[in-house]
Amino acid sequence: MGSFLAVVHGLRGLLTLGLGLACAVAALAAQGGRISNRLDVLTHFAPFWLAGGLLAAGVALLSPRGPLREASLSLGALAVLAASMLIAPEYLRPMSPPAPPDAPGRIKLIQFNVWGRNPDVAATADWILGQQPDIVVMQELKAPMREALLARAKGYELVCDHRSVCNTAILTRLKPIRYEIPEHGLPGESLPLAVASFRTTGGRTFTVVGVHYTWPTHGGVQQAQGVQAAAILDRFPKDTLILSGDFNSTPWSFSRRREDRAFGLERRTRALFSWPAARFSPLRLQLPFPFLPIDQVYAGSAWRTVEVRRGPRLGSDHFPVVAVLAPAA
Repeated sequence: MGSFLAVVHGLRGLLTLGLGLACAVAALAAQGGRISNRLDVLTHFAPFWLAGGLLAAGVALLSPRGPLREASLSLGALAVLAASMLIAPEYLRPMSPPAPPDAPGRIKLIQFNVWGRNPDVAATADWILGQQPDIVVMQELKAPMREALLARAKGYELVCDHRSVCNTAILTRLKPIRYEIPEHGLPGESLPLAVASFRTTGGRTFTVVGVHYTWPTHGGVQQAQGVQAAAILDRFPKDTLILSGDFNSTPWSFSRRREDRAFGLERRTRALFSWPAARFSPLRLQLPFPFLPIDQVYAGSAWRTVEVRRGPRLGSDHFPVVAVLAPAA
């Protein structure tokens, strides 16, 4: 019996060592995202490297003393430190003062990748319009969802290229004074986006830009799309500008931090986890919580944040993001 327990403890020690080593290597390699787009992919999974490091260190602390315990504890602590260096800046970055819930001139914006394979189109459309949003920025808007929304959305207008799939669309009950679907660039590298400008009853003019980035695993395409986005944003006054989209990019990535600086806007979503909401991967896994904060809302200095929250699980693989903004005093 004693030899059996020794084997079990040995296997546990090796597994703990392997977990700590894998997470430490991944978290340290992710630091290379400062100079490498390929290594930057690892940054998006920083919470996993953090959780794995904590688990390895915790198990090691409960294990008998010995070389395996000390190595696992050290590697776990290293993983926690390296992963925390990726995640901490998101929670420590300054945010502008919020606006009160009753601030005048509020607008409600919903950012939502409604998913081209959404199996519950009617319930999704009902929820969106039930929120009485002023503006909805959507991605992957296929014909069934588009028709369901337009059938229910009395008094709303849709800014979309009206093809089989609107990769990015803006649904609004504010009358656009100008809108455009900019021409796509090179196939596979262009940034799907929609732009609409509005004038409020108080005469205030502002522009909303909706975007949909590709996955970060597609070489440097996502970074090229960021350059396109920055060029589009530079055409409008930054103080009243609003940018919303599915960026397929987490706030702990170095690419997202660089774009935060380049855009000249404040990102109002802070570590708001929005994916996945549906089953994912070839194994069709269903998690009770999302683990990637990839849907973002930005706004210029003329806006104050009243509220930013995650919406409920609907038929999409993303959770919706609800942002309420008000003009700065």
